[in-house]
Amino acid sequence: MATSGITGGSQIDVQSLVAQLVAAERKPLDDQVTRATTKVTTQISATSALLGALSAFQSQLNGLKTTTAFSGRATSSTDADIATATATTSAVPGRYDVEVQSLASAQQLSSTAFVGGSSAVAGTGQLTISLGSSSFNVNIGASANTLADVRNAINSATDNPGVTATIINASDGAHLVLTSTKTGAANAITVAQTGTLNRLEYSSTNTANYTQLRGAADATVVIAGYTTTSPTNVIENVIDGVSLNLVSAEPGTTVGIDVTYDKAAAKDKVNSFVQAYNSLRTMLTALGGYNSTTKVAGPMLGDSMLAGIDSEIRRTLSEPVAAAGNGAVQTLADIGIATQKDGSLKVDDAKLTAALNSNFDAVSRLFGTEETGVASRLYSQIGDRLADGAALDMRTESLQTQKRALEKKSADIDTRMAIVQKTYLAQFTRLDTLLSSLSSTSAYLGQQIDSLPKWSTD
Repeated sequence: MATSGITGGSQIDVQSLVAQLVAAERKPLDDQVTRATTKVTTQISATSALLGALSAFQSQLNGLKTTTAFSGRATSSTDADIATATATTSAVPGRYDVEVQSLASAQQLSSTAFVGGSSAVAGTGQLTISLGSSSFNVNIGASANTLADVRNAINSATDNPGVTATIINASDGAHLVLTSTKTGAANAITVAQTGTLNRLEYSSTNTANYTQLRGAADATVVIAGYTTTSPTNVIENVIDGVSLNLVSAEPGTTVGIDVTYDKAAAKDKVNSFVQAYNSLRTMLTALGGYNSTTKVAGPMLGDSMLAGIDSEIRRTLSEPVAAAGNGAVQTLADIGIATQKDGSLKVDDAKLTAALNSNFDAVSRLFGTEETGVASRLYSQIGDRLADGAALDMRTESLQTQKRALEKKSADIDTRMAIVQKTYLAQFTRLDTLLSSLSSTSAYLGQQIDSLPKWSTD
């Protein structure tokens, strides 16, 4: 009986035989597709890695491609306990002499004592409290008329422009303390009332109900010999691009405020540029180089596109930038950036520091001069390489097209092998049936012969 599971009497294993024949016919086709797919996949991965490395390097260049990248300013003070400063990129480097004669202050008033403490009745009616040109009203009713109620009403008023109320419990009773949150002479507090809240009134002509603990005053400062005032302790727009922060008043003491180029930030940017390039160099070497130790070649070894990109970047790094405008600083080597044997860059910190100290603007132009600066040119060149329709983009699209074609070819092989399998099954099934038929006929004939009369020679 056949072992194929198909009716018949032969000993042929049709399913196994067909599977082996199909596998033998399929193998060279599959091997061809597998080799091609592996190659395309490797190239896609390599191209993607190149795109990523170039994009990362270009992102780093974005912070160096204009001369404003080095326009940061650093500030220092000869006495930070008196005054400090911050500066924008428009500040002109130099020293500025500052004398802080007085600080701006916020007014604080303390009422006369309420012997009954915070629960003492303050009265009823309406308080109109002003802070400079702004004012707000609080209503004090008979059901909530204590000093504590007045405090709470002031602090909870939604239109309060900046007056806080607290209660100080002293030996003589409770005092309502009003404090302005705004400094400056223009931000004085006044309190008017209607009703029976007369003990809480206060104005410049009616000071009997309060003691002024601190006055509302402007800051007075002498800058480069000129006196100026400010409602706050931050002085803006007196020195272009410089904001002075007044800490304490020391009349007669001059503080030196130094504004300099931010050389530390510039060094950080240069070092970040070198690190970013070295990362790109590592990737370019891995893609297009040959490791003599492992005997393994990069997936893009000998690739003309990769070689072109590499050559262009190297050339830009080594070419002088005449627009830097100073004979001492026209190349990266002039500021201490040297190329190593493996193609990577290395920074000589001492040489970079010296260049920034003596030719800060030239270093800025070396990197950021439009069209000709090192960073500016590299940013533009890489942008061209990454653009839609450029060689990298076309390479990527071509590889994706090849990958899709191979996927279709693999599907076509599946379809073809299904037909081949069906054909083989039909052929061997017929053969199996024929052999079974012949086997049955042979058995029948044997039976007939065996049934014939036995003839004896006797």
